[in-house]
Amino acid sequence: QVQLVESGGGLVQAGGSLRLSCAASGTILGIYAMGWYRQAPGKQRELVASSTFGTSSDYADSVKGRFTISRDNAKNTVYLQMNSLKPEDTAVYFCNCKIRVSAFRTSDYWGQGTQVTVSS
Repeated sequence: QVQLVESGGGLVQAGGSLRLSCAASGTILGIYAMGWYRQAPGKQRELVASSTFGTSSDYADSVKGRFTISRDNAKNTVYLQMNSLKPEDTAVYFCNCKIRVSAFRTSDYWGQGTQVTVSS
């Protein structure tokens, strides 16, 4: 059984910064992809940033130059550094990981979500 635990959300003034963390625990044989999504009220969930082994990080156009995704494989943790935050960034942020949990199965897992609110 694998769990993803997110932290780092909160209330911040426009122009400020936050760093989100997502730690995976359980039976983990490998993590092949990590990403951050967000969902604002009344809107669909959207991909914010992703990182895949052997490739460069990718970002939504709306966050390029402001957000940075990184990971620490030793800690099974992915981070999202968010700078120059805007009110439009207000949303619930979810992490997602593709994890090998056995020799025969790789599955996607989602965190519970953490609220980010940016005030103007």
